[in-house]
Amino acid sequence: MYQSLFSALALSLCCAHALAQPQLRIAVPDIGAGTTPSGGGLVDVIHSQHLLEQAFAADGVEVKWMFFKGAGPLINESFASGQVDMAYLGDLASIVGKANGLDTRIVAAAARGVSHYLAVPPGSSVKTLADLKGKTVGLFRGTAAQLSFIQALKTAGMTEKDVRVVNLDFVAASAALAARQIDATWGGANVLALRDKGLAAVPLSTRTLGGAGELVGLVLVTGGLAHDHPDWLARILEVQQQAAHWAAAPEHRDAYLQLLATQAGYPEGILRADLEGAPPLSVLLSPTLDSAFVEQLQQSVDTALAARLIRRDVQVRDWLARVPAPLSTTPEPGVPAQTAAAH
Repeated sequence: MYQSLFSALALSLCCAHALAQPQLRIAVPDIGAGTTPSGGGLVDVIHSQHLLEQAFAADGVEVKWMFFKGAGPLINESFASGQVDMAYLGDLASIVGKANGLDTRIVAAAARGVSHYLAVPPGSSVKTLADLKGKTVGLFRGTAAQLSFIQALKTAGMTEKDVRVVNLDFVAASAALAARQIDATWGGANVLALRDKGLAAVPLSTRTLGGAGELVGLVLVTGGLAHDHPDWLARILEVQQQAAHWAAAPEHRDAYLQLLATQAGYPEGILRADLEGAPPLSVLLSPTLDSAFVEQLQQSVDTALAARLIRRDVQVRDWLARVPAPLSTTPEPGVPAQTAAAH
Protein backbone atom coordinates (compact mmCIF):
# COMPACT_ATOMS: atom_id res chain seq x y z
CA MET A 1 0.00 0.00 0.00
CA TYR A 2 2.69 2.48 1.03
CA GLN A 3 4.75 1.51 -1.99
CA SER A 4 1.83 2.16 -4.32
CA LEU A 5 1.15 5.53 -2.66
CA PHE A 6 4.82 6.45 -2.98
CA SER A 7 4.83 5.39 -6.62
CA ALA A 8 1.71 7.42 -7.33
CA LEU A 9 3.20 10.49 -5.62
CA ALA A 10 6.47 10.13 -7.54
CA LEU A 11 4.59 9.78 -10.81
CA SER A 12 2.49 12.83 -9.98
CA LEU A 13 5.57 14.93 -9.24
CA CYS A 14 7.29 13.77 -12.43
CA CYS A 15 4.24 14.63 -14.49
CA ALA A 16 3.93 18.03 -12.84
CA HIS A 17 7.59 18.76 -13.60
CA ALA A 18 7.20 17.60 -17.18
CA LEU A 19 4.12 19.72 -17.64
CA ALA A 20 5.61 22.84 -15.96
CA GLN A 21 5.33 25.74 -18.38
CA PRO A 22 8.73 27.12 -19.42
CA GLN A 23 9.21 30.81 -18.64
CA LEU A 24 11.17 33.73 -19.97
CA ARG A 25 11.47 36.14 -17.02
CA ILE A 26 12.39 39.66 -18.11
CA ALA A 27 13.63 42.50 -15.88
CA VAL A 28 13.31 46.15 -16.90
CA PRO A 29 14.18 49.39 -15.07
CA ASP A 30 10.90 51.30 -14.67
CA ILE A 31 11.40 54.90 -15.83
CA GLY A 32 7.71 55.74 -15.89
CA ALA A 33 6.47 58.90 -14.21
CA GLY A 34 2.94 57.57 -13.88
CA THR A 35 1.22 54.35 -12.84
CA THR A 36 1.94 52.45 -16.06
CA PRO A 37 5.32 50.66 -16.09
CA SER A 38 7.69 51.88 -18.78
CA GLY A 39 11.13 50.85 -19.93
CA GLY A 40 11.39 53.50 -22.63
CA GLY A 41 12.22 53.12 -26.30
CA LEU A 42 11.70 49.77 -27.97
CA VAL A 43 10.94 48.09 -24.64
CA ASP A 44 7.60 49.89 -24.58
CA VAL A 45 6.81 48.79 -28.14
CA ILE A 46 7.73 45.16 -27.41
CA HIS A 47 5.95 45.06 -24.05
CA SER A 48 2.74 46.87 -25.00
CA GLN A 49 2.33 44.92 -28.24
CA HIS A 50 3.16 41.54 -26.65
CA LEU A 51 5.75 40.81 -29.32
CA LEU A 52 7.83 38.42 -27.26
CA GLU A 53 4.68 36.64 -26.14
CA GLN A 54 3.77 36.12 -29.81
CA ALA A 55 7.27 34.95 -30.67
CA PHE A 56 7.25 32.25 -28.00
CA ALA A 57 3.56 31.29 -28.07
CA ALA A 58 4.01 28.26 -30.33
CA ASP A 59 6.40 26.68 -27.82
CA GLY A 60 4.17 27.41 -24.84
CA VAL A 61 6.76 29.68 -23.21
CA GLU A 62 5.30 32.09 -20.68
CA VAL A 63 6.84 35.55 -20.92
CA LYS A 64 6.89 37.26 -17.53
CA TRP A 65 7.75 40.97 -17.25
CA MET A 66 9.11 42.52 -14.06
CA PHE A 67 9.63 46.29 -13.79
CA PHE A 68 12.01 47.56 -11.11
CA LYS A 69 11.97 51.10 -9.75
CA GLY A 70 15.35 50.38 -8.12
CA ALA A 71 16.95 50.18 -11.58
CA GLY A 72 20.28 48.46 -12.14
CA PRO A 73 21.34 47.23 -8.68
CA LEU A 74 18.06 45.39 -8.06
CA ILE A 75 18.15 43.80 -11.49
CA ASN A 76 21.70 42.60 -10.93
CA GLU A 77 20.60 41.10 -7.60
CA SER A 78 17.78 39.33 -9.43
CA PHE A 79 20.27 37.91 -11.95
CA ALA A 80 22.48 36.74 -9.10
CA SER A 81 19.61 35.00 -7.30
CA GLY A 82 18.33 33.29 -10.47
CA GLN A 83 15.04 35.19 -10.52
CA VAL A 84 15.38 36.56 -14.06
CA ASP A 85 16.55 35.18 -17.40
CA MET A 86 16.77 38.37 -19.44
CA ALA A 87 16.99 42.13 -18.92
CA TYR A 88 16.95 45.41 -20.75
CA LEU A 89 19.62 47.34 -18.87
CA GLY A 90 21.83 50.41 -19.13
CA ASP A 91 25.53 50.13 -19.77
CA LEU A 92 26.94 50.85 -16.29
CA ALA A 93 24.67 48.45 -14.41
CA SER A 94 25.40 45.79 -17.02
CA ILE A 95 29.15 46.40 -16.75
CA VAL A 96 29.11 46.35 -12.95
CA GLY A 97 27.20 43.08 -12.91
CA LYS A 98 29.57 41.43 -15.38
CA ALA A 99 32.67 42.71 -13.57
CA ASN A 100 31.27 41.31 -10.32
CA GLY A 101 30.95 37.86 -11.84
CA LEU A 102 27.39 37.71 -13.15
CA ASP A 103 27.13 35.17 -15.96
CA THR A 104 25.39 37.32 -18.58
CA ARG A 105 25.61 37.54 -22.36
CA ILE A 106 24.80 40.46 -24.67
CA VAL A 107 22.22 39.54 -27.31
CA ALA A 108 21.57 42.95 -28.84
CA ALA A 109 21.77 46.70 -28.41
CA ALA A 110 18.62 48.00 -26.74
CA ALA A 111 19.45 51.64 -27.51
CA ARG A 112 22.38 53.86 -28.42
CA GLY A 113 23.14 57.58 -28.49
CA VAL A 114 21.04 58.19 -25.36
CA SER A 115 21.53 61.86 -24.45
CA HIS A 116 21.99 63.36 -20.99
CA TYR A 117 21.72 66.99 -19.97
CA LEU A 118 23.16 69.38 -17.40
CA ALA A 119 20.42 71.24 -15.56
CA VAL A 120 20.95 74.26 -13.33
CA PRO A 121 18.57 76.69 -11.61
CA PRO A 122 17.35 79.54 -13.82
CA GLY A 123 19.80 82.44 -13.69
CA SER A 124 22.69 80.23 -12.56
CA SER A 125 26.22 81.31 -13.44
CA VAL A 126 27.05 77.71 -14.45
CA LYS A 127 27.35 77.67 -18.24
CA THR A 128 30.10 75.07 -18.79
CA LEU A 129 31.36 71.94 -17.08
CA ALA A 130 34.35 73.90 -15.78
CA ASP A 131 31.91 76.16 -13.92
CA LEU A 132 30.85 73.16 -11.83
CA LYS A 133 34.13 73.03 -9.88
CA GLY A 134 33.32 73.02 -6.18
CA LYS A 135 29.56 72.98 -6.86
CA THR A 136 27.02 70.48 -5.52
CA VAL A 137 25.66 68.14 -8.16
CA GLY A 138 22.75 65.73 -7.66
CA LEU A 139 23.57 62.44 -9.36
CA PHE A 140 22.00 58.96 -9.26
CA ARG A 141 25.08 56.92 -8.39
CA GLY A 142 25.32 53.35 -9.65
CA THR A 143 23.27 54.10 -12.75
CA ALA A 144 24.29 54.83 -16.31
CA ALA A 145 23.84 58.55 -15.54
CA GLN A 146 26.93 58.43 -13.34
CA LEU A 147 29.00 56.89 -16.11
CA SER A 148 27.71 59.52 -18.53
CA PHE A 149 28.64 62.33 -16.12
CA ILE A 150 32.17 60.98 -15.65
CA GLN A 151 32.66 60.79 -19.42
CA ALA A 152 31.31 64.33 -19.86
CA LEU A 153 33.58 65.74 -17.14
CA LYS A 154 36.54 64.12 -18.84
CA THR A 155 36.08 66.47 -21.83
CA ALA A 156 36.82 69.39 -19.47
CA GLY A 157 39.76 67.64 -17.84
CA MET A 158 37.73 67.04 -14.70
CA THR A 159 36.69 64.10 -12.50
CA GLU A 160 33.97 63.60 -9.89
CA LYS A 161 36.47 64.78 -7.28
CA ASP A 162 36.23 68.29 -8.74
CA VAL A 163 32.57 68.57 -7.69
CA ARG A 164 30.54 67.65 -4.63
CA VAL A 165 28.29 64.78 -5.67
CA VAL A 166 25.11 64.10 -3.70
CA ASN A 167 23.52 60.71 -4.40
CA LEU A 168 19.92 61.39 -5.44
CA ASP A 169 17.59 59.44 -7.67
CA PHE A 170 16.10 61.26 -10.64
CA VAL A 171 12.93 62.37 -8.86
CA ALA A 172 14.78 63.58 -5.75
CA ALA A 173 17.39 65.39 -7.85
CA SER A 174 14.68 67.19 -9.81
CA ALA A 175 12.97 68.27 -6.59
CA ALA A 176 16.27 69.39 -5.01
CA LEU A 177 17.17 71.46 -8.08
CA ALA A 178 13.73 73.08 -8.20
CA ALA A 179 14.17 74.00 -4.50
CA ARG A 180 17.72 75.28 -5.21
CA GLN A 181 19.17 72.82 -2.70
CA ILE A 182 21.78 71.72 -5.27
CA ASP A 183 23.66 73.65 -7.92
CA ALA A 184 23.09 71.23 -10.78
CA THR A 185 21.96 67.76 -11.80
CA TRP A 186 22.76 65.47 -14.71
CA GLY A 187 19.96 63.46 -16.24
CA GLY A 188 17.69 62.66 -19.13
CA ALA A 189 14.03 63.41 -19.83
CA ASN A 190 13.44 64.53 -16.23
CA VAL A 191 15.80 67.44 -16.87
CA LEU A 192 13.90 68.55 -19.96
CA ALA A 193 10.66 68.42 -17.96
CA LEU A 194 12.14 70.83 -15.42
CA ARG A 195 13.24 73.16 -18.20
CA ASP A 196 9.79 73.19 -19.78
CA LYS A 197 8.27 74.08 -16.39
CA GLY A 198 10.66 77.01 -16.02
CA LEU A 199 12.40 75.36 -13.07
CA ALA A 200 15.75 74.80 -14.76
CA ALA A 201 18.06 75.96 -17.52
CA VAL A 202 19.96 73.46 -19.66
CA PRO A 203 23.29 74.96 -20.73
CA LEU A 204 24.75 71.83 -22.32
CA SER A 205 24.22 68.16 -23.14
CA THR A 206 26.10 65.14 -24.37
CA ARG A 207 25.05 66.17 -27.86
CA THR A 208 26.72 69.59 -27.55
CA LEU A 209 29.79 67.77 -26.23
CA GLY A 210 30.10 65.87 -29.50
CA GLY A 211 28.56 62.69 -28.09
CA ALA A 212 30.77 62.39 -25.01
CA GLY A 213 28.72 60.79 -22.26
CA GLU A 214 26.05 59.36 -24.54
CA LEU A 215 24.74 56.09 -23.20
CA VAL A 216 23.77 52.72 -24.61
CA GLY A 217 21.34 50.05 -23.45
CA LEU A 218 21.83 46.30 -23.65
CA VAL A 219 19.64 43.24 -24.08
CA LEU A 220 21.15 40.72 -21.67
CA VAL A 221 20.43 37.06 -21.00
CA THR A 222 21.92 34.63 -18.53
CA GLY A 223 24.70 32.33 -19.63
CA GLY A 224 22.43 29.42 -18.79
CA LEU A 225 19.71 30.58 -21.16
CA ALA A 226 22.27 31.24 -23.91
CA HIS A 227 23.64 27.71 -23.49
CA ASP A 228 20.33 25.86 -23.11
CA HIS A 229 18.16 27.80 -25.58
CA PRO A 230 20.23 29.33 -28.41
CA ASP A 231 17.08 29.33 -30.54
CA TRP A 232 15.46 31.67 -27.99
CA LEU A 233 18.26 34.18 -28.58
CA ALA A 234 17.41 34.26 -32.29
CA ARG A 235 13.79 35.05 -31.50
CA ILE A 236 14.72 37.74 -28.98
CA LEU A 237 16.97 39.40 -31.55
CA GLU A 238 14.34 39.10 -34.26
CA VAL A 239 11.73 40.81 -32.08
CA GLN A 240 14.21 43.61 -31.38
CA GLN A 241 14.91 44.01 -35.11
CA GLN A 242 11.25 44.09 -36.09
CA ALA A 243 10.32 46.57 -33.35
CA ALA A 244 13.21 48.80 -34.45
CA HIS A 245 12.15 48.55 -38.11
CA TRP A 246 8.60 49.60 -37.23
CA ALA A 247 9.58 52.47 -34.92
CA ALA A 248 12.18 53.85 -37.33
CA ALA A 249 9.79 54.07 -40.28
CA PRO A 250 8.93 57.76 -40.92
CA GLU A 251 5.22 56.95 -41.19
CA HIS A 252 5.29 55.43 -37.68
CA ARG A 253 7.26 58.20 -35.93
CA ASP A 254 4.22 59.94 -34.45
CA ALA A 255 2.68 56.66 -33.29
CA TYR A 256 5.99 55.63 -31.72
CA LEU A 257 6.38 58.89 -29.79
CA GLN A 258 2.72 58.83 -28.71
CA LEU A 259 3.21 55.32 -27.38
CA LEU A 260 6.33 56.29 -25.41
CA ALA A 261 4.63 59.36 -23.96
CA THR A 262 1.60 57.35 -22.89
CA GLN A 263 3.63 54.55 -21.33
CA ALA A 264 6.14 56.75 -19.51
CA GLY A 265 3.74 59.50 -18.51
CA TYR A 266 6.00 62.17 -20.04
CA PRO A 267 4.73 65.01 -22.27
CA GLU A 268 5.24 64.08 -25.90
CA GLY A 269 7.01 67.39 -26.48
CA ILE A 270 9.86 66.32 -24.19
CA LEU A 271 10.44 63.17 -26.22
CA ARG A 272 10.44 65.17 -29.44
CA ALA A 273 12.89 67.69 -27.96
CA ASP A 274 15.17 64.83 -26.92
CA LEU A 275 15.45 63.80 -30.57
CA GLU A 276 16.27 67.27 -31.91
CA GLY A 277 19.62 67.14 -33.66
CA ALA A 278 19.91 63.41 -33.02
CA PRO A 279 20.77 60.74 -35.58
CA PRO A 280 17.75 59.06 -37.23
CA LEU A 281 15.80 56.49 -35.24
CA SER A 282 17.08 53.78 -37.59
CA VAL A 283 20.51 54.42 -36.03
CA LEU A 284 19.47 55.07 -32.43
CA LEU A 285 17.29 51.93 -32.26
CA SER A 286 19.47 49.54 -34.25
CA PRO A 287 20.00 46.30 -32.29
CA THR A 288 23.11 45.39 -34.29
CA LEU A 289 26.24 44.79 -32.23
CA ASP A 290 28.48 46.48 -34.79
CA SER A 291 32.12 47.40 -34.25
CA ALA A 292 31.28 51.02 -33.34
CA PHE A 293 28.86 49.88 -30.64
CA VAL A 294 31.30 47.32 -29.25
CA GLU A 295 34.08 49.92 -29.19
CA GLN A 296 31.90 52.45 -27.38
CA LEU A 297 30.89 49.86 -24.80
CA GLN A 298 34.54 48.89 -24.28
CA GLN A 299 35.38 52.56 -23.71
CA SER A 300 32.64 52.67 -21.08
CA VAL A 301 34.19 49.64 -19.39
CA ASP A 302 37.58 51.35 -19.41
CA THR A 303 36.06 54.54 -17.95
CA ALA A 304 34.31 52.59 -15.20
CA LEU A 305 37.54 50.78 -14.34
CA ALA A 306 39.58 54.00 -14.24
CA ALA A 307 36.93 55.63 -12.02
CA ARG A 308 36.99 52.56 -9.73
CA LEU A 309 33.32 51.85 -10.32
CA ILE A 310 34.45 48.29 -11.06
CA ARG A 311 37.51 46.38 -9.87
CA ARG A 312 37.86 43.86 -12.69
CA ASP A 313 38.21 44.44 -16.40
CA VAL A 314 35.61 43.19 -18.87
CA GLN A 315 36.39 42.37 -22.49
CA VAL A 316 33.24 43.21 -24.42
CA ARG A 317 33.97 40.90 -27.36
CA ASP A 318 34.08 37.93 -24.98
CA TRP A 319 30.77 39.08 -23.49
CA LEU A 320 28.78 38.86 -26.72
CA ALA A 321 26.35 35.97 -27.18
CA ARG A 322 26.54 33.68 -30.19
CA VAL A 323 23.12 34.23 -31.73
CA PRO A 324 21.81 31.92 -34.49
CA ALA A 325 20.31 33.61 -37.53
CA PRO A 326 16.68 34.66 -36.85
CA LEU A 327 13.98 32.51 -38.43
CA SER A 328 11.71 35.45 -39.41
CA THR A 329 8.63 33.98 -37.77
CA THR A 330 7.61 36.87 -35.53
CA PRO A 331 4.91 39.22 -36.85
CA GLU A 332 5.95 42.86 -37.23
CA PRO A 333 4.32 45.22 -34.75
CA GLY A 334 1.43 47.17 -36.18
CA VAL A 335 0.53 50.07 -33.94
CA PRO A 336 -1.89 52.26 -35.88
CA ALA A 337 -1.11 55.94 -35.39
CA GLN A 338 -4.65 56.70 -34.32
CA THR A 339 -4.66 54.06 -31.56
CA ALA A 340 -1.06 54.17 -30.34
CA ALA A 341 -1.89 56.47 -27.44
CA ALA A 342 -4.51 54.07 -26.15
CA HIS A 343 -2.02 51.34 -25.27
